[in-house]
Amino acid sequence: MVGNKKELSFEDALKELEEIVVNLEKGDISLDDAIKAYEKGSLLKDQCEKRLNEAKLKVEEIEEKENKNKNLKQSLDE
Repeated sequence: MVGNKKELSFEDALKELEEIVVNLEKGDISLDDAIKAYEKGSLLKDQCEKRLNEAKLKVEEIEEKENKNKNLKQSLDE
């Protein structure tokens, strides 16, 4: 689901990542399957981090805009 196909939502990617972790922790999969799962998990982790960073930047932009508007309003009120 990651790679050539459309990216998953943050929530779906995180859920899939959690499932991979549970399966790896069980330890009842073959080494080859564990390596494939680890690789997919790494891609999902990167996708989640990317989405979190994008969200953080968006929040910072909103806060910066709000601060500018607040400062402008205070300047006009003086």
